Parts: sequence; structure tokens; C-alpha cells
Amino acid sequence: MKKLVAYITSSYPDNNFTIDLAHSLSESGVDFLELGVPFSDPVADGPVIEAANLKALQNGFKLKDLFEISKEIAPVIDTLWMGYFNPFYHVGLDKFISEAKSSGVKGFIIPDLPYEEAAVYQPTVREAGLSLIDFVAPTDSEERIKKIVSDAEIFIYLVAYAGITGSGKSEDLKVIIEQIKKYSQTPLYIGFGVNEQNAKEKAKDVDGVIVGSEFVKVLLKENLNYTQKIEKIATIAKNIKENINS
Repeated sequence: MKKLVAYITSSYPDNNFTIDLAHSLSESGVDFLELGVPFSDPVADGPVIEAANLKALQNGFKLKDLFEISKEIAPVIDTLWMGYFNPFYHVGLDKFISEAKSSGVKGFIIPDLPYEEAAVYQPTVREAGLSLIDFVAPTDSEERIKKIVSDAEIFIYLVAYAGITGSGKSEDLKVIIEQIKKYSQTPLYIGFGVNEQNAKEKAKDVDGVIVGSEFVKVLLKENLNYTQKIEKIATIAKNIKENINS
């Protein structure tokens, strides 16, 4: 069965909402939760996720919020912290590792940490029983792909196009998918621009999809209350999971 990874922005609109939404996503068939760490300059993300990041920060988000809600979320759904390297560096990777282990979080997704730089931190993360998710982009050479995916853990994150999340671009990924599978048996998931309408097509040659902006758009809708937002996001998640496996 193909997997669904859902990204949501931590603590927006508040901590309790994030916890309730995570539980609902688990019940809706989501396999992994990317819990986004709000940051002022999310360079890989489009305007939708950027807006949610900024609103969370304006609401007073602190890293202690991430750590606290993860203790409620990680026991019910496999959770990864998705954030930019600045907070990890500023607070210290050891602190993130300690908090992740105590809450049951599986590892980290750090989109602005290239593979070569991540290699410095990889041994420390793995010694703690956690994982750093590896990215492969359409611009990567076969030689670099082999290096990146040879020891990848949990899943490989295939970036669907060069650009930012949510922009809906499209590239022919057949060759790069073949190259990745040539060198790794680790599940391959595709992200960037995946939505309810195109998820089935995007998932065709891979093991799962990663969806973010489609969910965060609902978080930002001011005409919906908390319950309506959770119900709407849960419905989208159920539809995507059904679509990619039909």
C-alpha cells in the first residue's frame, strides 16, 4: 500500500488544535506526520506554508511548544520534525535529539541542509536511534544520487521539481526514479506540488506522496472554525490515501 505523509505547521493556530489535528490525520490514514517547525525564512516553502509559519511565530510559538505537543502526537502517529537548520544549530542538535527521543519522534527533515553537510551530523543522529531524511532533486547527477540514497532511512524524499513547495510545477521524473531504485530499496516518496487532484498520478511510480500546502491552505481559512478545519483536512487526507491506492 502506498503511504501518505502529511505536513502541518506546528502550533498554528494553537497547540491543542495541532494535537487534535494530528490525531484526526492518524485516523484518516496518514502514515507519517511532518510537524513543521515555524521559522521566519522558510526558503523551500511557498507562500501558503510561509504564511502559516509567520502566523505561528506572531502567535508566540516557541520550541517548547513543539516539544510539548510532540509528546501527545508521536505516540499515535509516526512523527518527524521538519524545520530549517537555523533553530537546530542555534539551540543545539543535542537538545533536539534529546527531546525527540523523549517524545518518540522518529527523526528530522531539514531541507536547507545539503547531504554533504548533513553527513557531519548523521552519525550523531543515528547513534541516538533517529533518522535524517535524505532529499533527491531532479538536478542531481546519478553519481550524487547513488551517494545520497545508498544508506537512506525511513524514506527518500524526492523533490518533484526545482523550486518551492506548492507551486504545482511538473517535471518528467521517470529517469531519476529509476536511478534511485537502482541504488536503494528504501521507500521513495514524492513531495512538492502534490494535491488532492494530482496525487494519484504523482504516486504512480513511487511508494508514497508528501502533501503540505494542500492541508495548510485549510489551516489559513479564516471562515472556518477549528472543527470545520479538522474535518476538511481529514477528508482531503482520506481522499488522497484512497486515490493513491485505487
